[in-house]
Amino acid sequence: TGSQAGLDDLEGLNDLLRAITVRTSARNELWGTVKIVRKGAVNSDVVLDAGDGVEVFASITNEAVEELDLRPGRTAFALIKASFVMLTTDQNLHVSARNRLCGLVSQVTVGAVNSEVKVRLACGRTLAAIITNEALHELALREGSPCCALVKASHVLVGVND
Repeated sequence: TGSQAGLDDLEGLNDLLRAITVRTSARNELWGTVKIVRKGAVNSDVVLDAGDGVEVFASITNEAVEELDLRPGRTAFALIKASFVMLTTDQNLHVSARNRLCGLVSQVTVGAVNSEVKVRLACGRTLAAIITNEALHELALREGSPCCALVKASHVLVGVND
């Protein structure tokens, strides 16, 4: 009947609204454009251009690349848990983490055991890191301090908004 069709349309609209209003617990969401997709046997390396020279590297399955239709030029976003972000004040530190996102500390919130450190990146976006208070003091981080956020490519989730 006509009223049943209206209810079906309403349910479809509700599903659509739920899909476009997804919220996550990841503190870091960086939007950009897919720059490179390099496929391997099982995984692909995806490079997301977040602007102003900031690039985010992700290592995801080839199946995910296909399902998300990731290709150069496509808009996508990277999600990174704050606890996956390591900080360093050594700009020349050699590590295996593919992501080295440098900027200035914009805010420090000290807790009983851990602190949240926000780093303002060149692209104008902020990246949050959760580190121990001991690490905060060892690195002597405070507002205005230069530092780099280090994130393994396998710790980056990639999403699209269809």
